[in-house]
Amino acid sequence: MSKRLWLLKSEPEAFGWDDLVRDGDTLWDGVRNHRAANNLRAMQVGDRAFFYHSVTGKEIVGIMEVAEAGLMDSDDPKWASVRVTPVTPLARPVTLAEVKAEPALAEMELVRLSRLSVGEVTQDHWDRIIAMSKQQEEG
Repeated sequence: MSKRLWLLKSEPEAFGWDDLVRDGDTLWDGVRNHRAANNLRAMQVGDRAFFYHSVTGKEIVGIMEVAEAGLMDSDDPKWASVRVTPVTPLARPVTLAEVKAEPALAEMELVRLSRLSVGEVTQDHWDRIIAMSKQQEEG
């Protein structure tokens, strides 16, 4: 089965990309939304995920990999968690405004389900975000 792609949100003041790089890995827990938790449960080792800075910045900043899957939340075992490791920062952060302005990404869960903290990303959407990160920001 092919690997799946995801997007995980974190407020950079609480835990940002630089924290993940510094620590080398982290337990992605504290998710208390059923759909987001089901997405965590669906993750497999080797799946990739975008790291999205929410609230401040509102931008996709890096790529992570699921290192351990099927874990329980440290505070409440009825909720799911995974362990992730950093893979690489994006060539350039891709802002939420840029994502929303790109017609090819209109159906992305980041756009359609803006409050969802753990969403699945299609291969087409993933590839488009990567391409956008390699372009100069417009304007």
